[in-house]
Amino acid sequence: MHYDTTLTEPGLDWQEQALCAQTGPDFFFPEPGSSVREAKRICLLCDMRETCLTYALDNDERFGVWGGLSEKERQSLRRDQA
Repeated sequence: MHYDTTLTEPGLDWQEQALCAQTGPDFFFPEPGSSVREAKRICLLCDMRETCLTYALDNDERFGVWGGLSEKERQSLRRDQA
């Protein structure tokens, strides 16, 4: 997801290239019960999708859409990998 470049950790420059950085966080961190369809559509078009998903899984990101997957989908993926 997008972070202010003054706060970007080393190795996270992929975030600046991600489509979500140009879109804003509202799609990717919706209110509970809101649709994540638009975020997933944007993710499908993004070249950074795989890197984003790997980052989310490696860092146990629990909120929002990362790499085209919702919180529940990432949780399910983690269980399947265990």
